[in-house]
Amino acid sequence: MKSIYAVIALIGLVAIACAGGANVGRSSATANPDSFDESPTAQVANAALQDKDGKVVGLVSFRETRLGVRIDVKVNGLPAGKHGIHIHEMGKCDPPDFMSSGGHFNINGQQHGVPGAIMAHAGEIPNLEVNDKGIGTALFYSPQVTLNRAASNGLTFGNGTAVIVHAQEDDYKSQPSGNSGARIACGIGRLPG
Repeated sequence: MKSIYAVIALIGLVAIACAGGANVGRSSATANPDSFDESPTAQVANAALQDKDGKVVGLVSFRETRLGVRIDVKVNGLPAGKHGIHIHEMGKCDPPDFMSSGGHFNINGQQHGVPGAIMAHAGEIPNLEVNDKGIGTALFYSPQVTLNRAASNGLTFGNGTAVIVHAQEDDYKSQPSGNSGARIACGIGRLPG
């Protein structure tokens, strides 16, 4: 009988906590209490994507959030279809093949796999789908990386990591770095300042 009263008391406490009044759904940890997404640092970085001819074909924005790094991709001028997109280990984008960017950003020696999976490369981003007009967007949160340069999983932009768009979609199965075809666009991220 005591356990029934304990369960009822626990349910009552949860109901009171959830009722919360005017502050329901608000975060007290940020300057903007309506934002669950914003982190205390709110660091940002950008990578302008260029094709092999040096033409800017897109922008990748990175923002530190409570859910991980928010990766926002916008492209215009790429071939229609699905394209693999990854963070690569070297901050170099030497055309025409961008092989200077090295392999996927893989700080923990994980296997190639589905973006966001614990056992996948930290540099995995979901495939980018581009429409018939050459326009594509993607949004992804990666808890496996940070914009903190001092962290072991930090995207040390400028000379440490780059973003690569591939000619084909990533199947997330091929080892060790997928089978996404040629590298068709590359961008080196820049932190402000």
